Amino acid sequence: MVQTLNSLSMEKLINPGKHQLCAAKFGEDQTLYRAKILEATNMSLVQGFLRTPDLCNKVISSLFVMTNNAKACTNLKHFNSCCFFTTSTNVKPVHQPISEKLGQAATSEITSAASPLTDKHGRAHTYLRISLTERCNLRCKYCMPAGGVPLQNKSNLLTTDEIYYLARIFVEQGIRKIRLTGGEPTIRTDIVDIIAKLKAISQLENVGITTNGLMLTRLLVSMQRAGLDALNISLDTLKPQRFQEITRRKGWERVIAGIDLAIQLGYKPKINCVLMRDFNDDEICDFVEFTKERNVDVRFIEYMPFSGNKWQTEKLMSFRDTLKIIKSHWADLEALQNGLNDTSKAYKVPHYKGQIGFITSMTEHFCGTCNRLRLTADGNLKVCLFGNKEFSLRDAIRANCSRDDLVTLIGAAVKRKKKQHAGMLNLSQMENRPMILIGTLNKTHYPTNTSLLISDSINTSMIAHLSLLRSKQFSKFYCTNSKQGLTHVDNDGKASMVDVSHKPITVREAEATANVHVTPKIADLIRSNNLKKGDVLSVAQLAGILAAKKTSDLIPLCHNIGITSVNVEAILDSDNHLIKLKSKVRCCGQTGVEMEALTAVTIAALTVYDMCKSVTHNIVISDIRLTAKSGGERGSFKCI
Repeated sequence: MVQTLNSLSMEKLINPGKHQLCAAKFGEDQTLYRAKILEATNMSLVQGFLRTPDLCNKVISSLFVMTNNAKACTNLKHFNSCCFFTTSTNVKPVHQPISEKLGQAATSEITSAASPLTDKHGRAHTYLRISLTERCNLRCKYCMPAGGVPLQNKSNLLTTDEIYYLARIFVEQGIRKIRLTGGEPTIRTDIVDIIAKLKAISQLENVGITTNGLMLTRLLVSMQRAGLDALNISLDTLKPQRFQEITRRKGWERVIAGIDLAIQLGYKPKINCVLMRDFNDDEICDFVEFTKERNVDVRFIEYMPFSGNKWQTEKLMSFRDTLKIIKSHWADLEALQNGLNDTSKAYKVPHYKGQIGFITSMTEHFCGTCNRLRLTADGNLKVCLFGNKEFSLRDAIRANCSRDDLVTLIGAAVKRKKKQHAGMLNLSQMENRPMILIGTLNKTHYPTNTSLLISDSINTSMIAHLSLLRSKQFSKFYCTNSKQGLTHVDNDGKASMVDVSHKPITVREAEATANVHVTPKIADLIRSNNLKKGDVLSVAQLAGILAAKKTSDLIPLCHNIGITSVNVEAILDSDNHLIKLKSKVRCCGQTGVEMEALTAVTIAALTVYDMCKSVTHNIVISDIRLTAKSGGERGSFKCI
């Protein structure tokens, strides 16, 4: 039987009907038969036929029919030597992507002023970008700081179900296009399932992805079968050595192979190229020439400032300067008509298969027609790429906020969107997430501005929704006996120290925690005890104990109480580049020790920062919280 399979002719490979009949003869051995079909794709017998584009597509189709397994697409990377990835021949696409333009019916449906996704400037938002992860398999200089970024615990990121739930809500309110971003979205093991789920949402017309292209030869066919409509690929150089310099990784050849595969499968990939003066601006004409035989849309992006990328005005290669260079080589360059919400100014060299474009965020902004919203991997809604105001939809979901309340909160955030961004010079001085983290980062570093939703323009109904949200957030904790009201304010509204003389003496305990996110380099130095200031964990532990005893000296209205026990732990989590701090304080007295426990972990965290800041200031203190208390009139409390 094996001998029969090895002698399969190309004619059988391209005829699915005969395939199935032949496979049927082997009964339970069909799996072996399919395996031999895939193996045959590397045989010299096959290679001669693959030089004919029409046969290429038939072979691909047959392989998918026979294997019933999307993983078969990984074998396509072996077709390189057979000229499969060449693009000089116009091949009929296997799949025709859905147009990126929104239908008139969908547009008219969402332009109502009553829509939560229409801002006060009349811009209807129909396009949502969802970041799936903060992680990436490249380290691009303009995107990520050289020292890396602190990564969050997985529990802080949106789950697949939460992503799908929010996507459905946004589509119900008028979103018609979703683009999946990162980090690098293709490193998510469930990326194909996410695409399939999104495509199943009624009224959602387009699902796209922005990727660095490294995984396309392995995943693109599966993603296409799941329904992927559009593809953006980040590529800043056509020189392999420079690619490694920009990204701090190898892989240029894999990206080019992924682009060519996308073209063969019927996509018109958008190639995003960030231009930097005196770095890759010498390749402008090479990228234009790249469109001669490839049906791609190369988009030159002006270098934009984000935290950690050391943006400088001198590095900016403006749209006008770039256009001037191109026109000096192609005087017949044609300007194309742009859509209402297009971010790119489109041009084309006559008779070239592809086209070029310019994204002019810095020198000629397109804020007036912006229809985009962004959802970060940790669940924060950003209404502007350059804005540093965010609102956590993740926290609202996990506080059991109703669907109607979520819609109201989303609408309030959209209504606060400004007419335009702050301008090039101001943007360079504003704190914003690193590009890799639009995306995500713990919101204590790039703060979520919850006051975003509290303004003169928001009515009492909106404030009622916020009150409801707050009450539901508190439901994450339980307390055996809770009384409302502020105890440190007298009848005249003035600060007052509480008289506890009437309270019984009881045993009281409190526990608190805090996290300090550090860079991989700092984590290594702490682990090896090689920091200049000494043993970080031991000093932080002692600082926390001392702080607990000094709490009444630091916080004006705290009682000076006799602490009977203080325990502070400082543990390095090397895998997550995190120092976990925990305190437990006990006393036998008339008032609790919650503030002592919180002060202990806070000062311990600040001590870690102080001892590590000589390496880098890219350190984040987060999640300072009381986790448990017992004793006293109000009973026990525990964070669950």
